[in-house]
Amino acid sequence: MLQIYYTALFLAALLCTGFYVFLWHKHFNTNFTLIFTIVPIACLSYVLSSQARTMGEALTAVKLTYMGGIFLQLTVIYCIFDLCGKPFKRWLRIVLFGISGVTFLAVLTAGKLPFFYKSVTFTINNGVCILKPEYGFMHSVYHVELIAAFIAELAVLCWAWIRNRQVSKAVTALLFIPNSVCMLSYVVRKIFHTTAEFVPVAYVLSLVTFLVIAYKVNLCNISDTAIDSMIQEKGLAYISCDFRYRYLGSNEFAKVLIPELADKTVDEVIGYKPSERKLRHFLDDFSEDESNNTFLYTLNLDDDDPDNDEFYNVNVGYLYDGAKKRGYFITFTDDTPNRKYMQLIDSYNEDLKTEVEEKTEHIIEMHDNLIMSLAMMVESRDNSTGGHIKRTSKGVEILIGEMRKEGKIPLSDEFCHDVIKAAPMHDLGKIAVDDAVLRKPGRYTPEEYDQMKKHAAEGAKVIHEILLNTDDESFKVVAENVAHYHHERWDGSGYPEKLSGENIPLEARIMAIADVYDALVSKRVYKDAYDFKKADSIIMEGMGTQFDPSLETAYVNARPLLEEYYSHIE
Repeated sequence: MLQIYYTALFLAALLCTGFYVFLWHKHFNTNFTLIFTIVPIACLSYVLSSQARTMGEALTAVKLTYMGGIFLQLTVIYCIFDLCGKPFKRWLRIVLFGISGVTFLAVLTAGKLPFFYKSVTFTINNGVCILKPEYGFMHSVYHVELIAAFIAELAVLCWAWIRNRQVSKAVTALLFIPNSVCMLSYVVRKIFHTTAEFVPVAYVLSLVTFLVIAYKVNLCNISDTAIDSMIQEKGLAYISCDFRYRYLGSNEFAKVLIPELADKTVDEVIGYKPSERKLRHFLDDFSEDESNNTFLYTLNLDDDDPDNDEFYNVNVGYLYDGAKKRGYFITFTDDTPNRKYMQLIDSYNEDLKTEVEEKTEHIIEMHDNLIMSLAMMVESRDNSTGGHIKRTSKGVEILIGEMRKEGKIPLSDEFCHDVIKAAPMHDLGKIAVDDAVLRKPGRYTPEEYDQMKKHAAEGAKVIHEILLNTDDESFKVVAENVAHYHHERWDGSGYPEKLSGENIPLEARIMAIADVYDALVSKRVYKDAYDFKKADSIIMEGMGTQFDPSLETAYVNARPLLEEYYSHIE
């Protein structure tokens, strides 16, 4: 009966190992494989023990049993520490293996030397062989190893349960089972002096538990599951090679992107053939500069239709074996949807930008026409200044052109554009002047002149209201200044604020010259037009008193163009 019992447990252990082989994954912890190898051997030792009929056979079975006990305990402690996030250093693994090896060597001396068994007797009772040994000191060492391993395993399991959030609570709880069951079988056997019937049962229960743990741990291992997910991902291709550019392998999708890889043999160098040139350039660029590790790979499916192109982001990195660099690893990630979406967005933005620019240009044109119409309406009330706003605008344009050529005063494109655009608005304040004064056919009385002078400040107020909600703040400031201060004088005797020198905004100083020049060379109800020579002498006499002397050179250079313009309109 005992032989049948042990044989059944041995077959159960083999069945568990068969299930493990069926579930096996290349990313399984190596210790799992060792456990599922050692336990059937340990169970087999009990079968052999039940069949032993001589001292030699019985000792052989016992040695096999201890081999299972010693190395199984070593493998379990490796496994538990690894799964709990506290893997042993390499040197400590070697030391522990060495201790276990020395203990097993002592086991092998049983029946010959007194290290493990001092002596042993052999009897057969009801067909079952029974060994009665007198234990040596190495047997005590073996028990110390078992107890120490149990305490260490229990300690790290408690630590993982309480402190390590990166370890599954379910896995930690499951690891308590084989550890506790095996130790319980040992304690029961020693305290109650029973035979070994319970030990193989504990082994089989442990294997069942480790089957569950192996499956659970594999899902929790993000690095392993991530690799598997990447391999199966259809939009991801990868290629590996060593540092000599010798091809090591690729997944199926890589062979779809680069069909020539299907015919490439392992260890064949990736060269500069047309099919490999881009791949080699990626590797060369990365080897020269590690920061140069991202590229774009375009797959032309139809030369006649670029819309069918596919785009892949390429990343080049190192191929690692553990922590050691072994070569290069290239990944291709499908970025076609993103690229085409960005192309669509760019196209839409470009169309939208063009449409907005056209609408904005139209609005600006309407805005400018409105301002010009308002200025012309105001001018139509004044029967002495017909065409004044157009002529002064041209005069400002000519003056600014010469100032820019001279370069003495730095002028931005925006400023020049704003001043020329604001020039027609300089007399908008006349809209607030009484018609009796504005349309008087002769010189003003002092009272009438005082009323007329108010047009400068009123013009600034009108422009402020017109441009109140404009986004072009710089133009708004320039336009208000032109209207408000174009009658100020350099010496401070002008109006309405009696500003002097550079306190007068530059745009108003430029406007003042164009405004006065037009008044001099144009016919008014109170005077005839002056000739160019007389007008020039008056302007030049005013430099430093009425006008900004720094503008004198620009005016002098502009004078031929001004005379040509006014001669033409006459």
